[in-house]
Amino acid sequence: MLKFLKRRQPSEGEAALGQGWGILVFENTSEVIRAEAGLRAAGWEVKVMGPPPELRTGCDLVIRFPLIEQLNIIRSLENLGIPPLEAVPVTDPLLKPVDLFLVKDLGAWLMIRAANMKLTVEKESRKIVNISGGGCPDVPYLAALMVGRDLESAPQPRELGHTLCGYALQLAYEEMLRKCFQS
Repeated sequence: MLKFLKRRQPSEGEAALGQGWGILVFENTSEVIRAEAGLRAAGWEVKVMGPPPELRTGCDLVIRFPLIEQLNIIRSLENLGIPPLEAVPVTDPLLKPVDLFLVKDLGAWLMIRAANMKLTVEKESRKIVNISGGGCPDVPYLAALMVGRDLESAPQPRELGHTLCGYALQLAYEEMLRKCFQS
């Protein structure tokens, strides 16, 4: 009977057509990072992506969300003190957000780029062999602590970094874990 109260996720068909999704636009990257963390902590299925060119506001990121939950999600963000500048339904192919990831198989290595950060791992050992990209001051520090370690023992970038580059490296790290440890 209470089935209708369950949070409904768009079907794969809706998602493939871009229907059933909306994007939240924020003023800056730190708001996107805070909003994503707050929404995930509240149990919402959201994904950080690149904005379509038509919606760029200076922030390189948007949050994709299930459109059916727009009012509840915006209310949650307002309660967190992070209201979005805009909530836009994705109804036109030109408004589709851009996936932040590029996965490149380099033979013995696998490279994942998230936004402007690249993480390269030796496939067999799962050892991090390179971190590059970005222009933030914490990139060399993150690279020094992570390169040469395997994925499982390396510190997570979010524990050490405090910039957009650190955040993008965390996304690449999480995607690399998914790729390397998927069954």
